[in-house]
Amino acid sequence: MATGFSPRGRKISLLGRVAALHFPLLASLLLIAAVGILMLHSTAAGGESSRVAAQTARLGVGVLLLLLAALVDARLWLRAAYPLYALALLLLGLVEFAGSQSMGAQRWLRVGALSLQPAEMMKITLVLALARYYHMLPADMPVRFSNLLVPLALIAMPILLLLRQPDLGTALILLLLGAGVLFLAGARYRYFIAAGFLGLASLPLAWQFLHAYQKQRVLTFLFPEQDPMGAGYHILQSKIALGAGGLFGRGYLRGSQNHLDFLPEKETDFIFTVLAEEMGLVGSLALMALYVLALLLVFLVAARSSSHFGRILAMGLGVNFFLHIFANIAMVTGLIPVVGMPLPLVSYGGSAMAALLLGFGLVMSVHIQQAIASPTASAPLR
Repeated sequence: MATGFSPRGRKISLLGRVAALHFPLLASLLLIAAVGILMLHSTAAGGESSRVAAQTARLGVGVLLLLLAALVDARLWLRAAYPLYALALLLLGLVEFAGSQSMGAQRWLRVGALSLQPAEMMKITLVLALARYYHMLPADMPVRFSNLLVPLALIAMPILLLLRQPDLGTALILLLLGAGVLFLAGARYRYFIAAGFLGLASLPLAWQFLHAYQKQRVLTFLFPEQDPMGAGYHILQSKIALGAGGLFGRGYLRGSQNHLDFLPEKETDFIFTVLAEEMGLVGSLALMALYVLALLLVFLVAARSSSHFGRILAMGLGVNFFLHIFANIAMVTGLIPVVGMPLPLVSYGGSAMAALLLGFGLVMSVHIQQAIASPTASAPLR
């Protein structure tokens, strides 16, 4: 079992924890979110928008969740990992019986005026549960296939529930996220190679189980020009906006694809194209640089952690963040099929933002515990 952050019994004041917050990481996240609010304002043609006010309020709630999570002792997150995973799995299961339907999928739970997408919370709690499992294994235990059975079950259960909604995009994200955590935890390369070959061999069979609209997305990805006013409309308009932006863009609030309403889902899935049209390649690269900065800061927290739990948790949440960034940008640029994945902290939405910021709060909890630890600390994190 890996060593902990600080000697057991050492008391850290709330003020001390606040002072140890990772302010550079917080600043980078707020800058990314500010870009999102500016782009949402632009999608409203420069006028007043209820979405801007709602997104600003959601950002405030998300930052509050981040701070609360950061100020909780990492040892408490370790103990709560399995119960939180079980709660997220329960909520995911409830979607099938009490969920609300939108755009052909049943993914949300509604409580009064609030909507909750349990799949977003599952991404965070899955990393928590996997980090706890590998932390509790003896440090000298050899890496064997038997050590993968419990993690594979933890990954498979939510994926099966997501496929019933159906939500293939999120199921794939969970699969890649789980695989990433297993790799970081030390699973052998040959398991991933074998899984890759098995996945490729099963593609013809998997195609038979896809819903009609999912097959259409794949065909549209391969041949978008065959139905330019129908199934291919989204990605073709996105590419037009991306190209129209050029190097420096048309200027803020001056995107014709945006303001003439050619861009579909411009507040959510395709908001990156609004940025690319108005701010050009330079603006797009600037946003990507902020994402890279945030990711580097997260992985630095992982590298400095003296706890196996802290390392896997921070790295896993960093992988989750990266997968969402890659999936959205690859989707709107035509590199992968349209999967309905929001751009982290930029797209309009509540559940995704709250879950991501909560995850960053967990990363900061790991950072704070390490920052205030005694250099001679040797007690295990329990």
